[in-house]
Amino acid sequence: MRFQHSAALWRDFPELVPGVLAARGLHAGVSVDDRLVPYAETAAKRLATATESELPEIQAWRRAFTRMGLKPTQYRCASESLLRRFRKEGALPRLHPLIDLCNAVSIAYAIPVAVFDLSRVAGDLEVRYATGEETYLTFSGDDEHPAPGEVVFADAEGRAHARRWTNRQSGLSAVRPDTADVLIVAEALHETARADVESLMGTLATELTTLWPATSPHPAILTPSAPRFDTAV
Repeated sequence: MRFQHSAALWRDFPELVPGVLAARGLHAGVSVDDRLVPYAETAAKRLATATESELPEIQAWRRAFTRMGLKPTQYRCASESLLRRFRKEGALPRLHPLIDLCNAVSIAYAIPVAVFDLSRVAGDLEVRYATGEETYLTFSGDDEHPAPGEVVFADAEGRAHARRWTNRQSGLSAVRPDTADVLIVAEALHETARADVESLMGTLATELTTLWPATSPHPAILTPSAPRFDTAV
């Protein structure tokens, strides 16, 4: 299975820094409660002096959404939505140990983190502009068709596993209690994105190895000259 961004996306967003890793042998029978605390504290400290929309990581995604013709206050990147909820409620909903961990790391770094169940992805996965023929399954079970030109995560069967780039994932490849193998993707566009994404991916790799010792994640940072990540399915 190959993950990559299209050449057109690299052309239009040369500042993009994606981090990716595959993790296997996961299960829901671990406790992450204590491990989430420092990430929540980091996010709270940042939000004490600025709203999420003022953070450079979020501002960069807002500019990208504007360039894509989207209203950034109507469609927010995933990390902004999480930070917004965290600021208002003081906590995030608990869903699954892996998702809870990735959400906590996401708000600490203010960088979107997507998690895909590899068993639900057909063939290769590419972040690209939609043709309008892709299908997207919502969490409520409805099928949608992204508009032509929208940025989607599309697999070999034309199924969109995320819409509006980092706005919303699909219910099709969402992590479930029986999910074992996942692909994790973090993307950033701000000035210090390279260092921050490297740090984020290293943090996730360490946490995954600690919580699920059987997995051996190897993070990679993609670039225009090395844009592909290959993993066995």
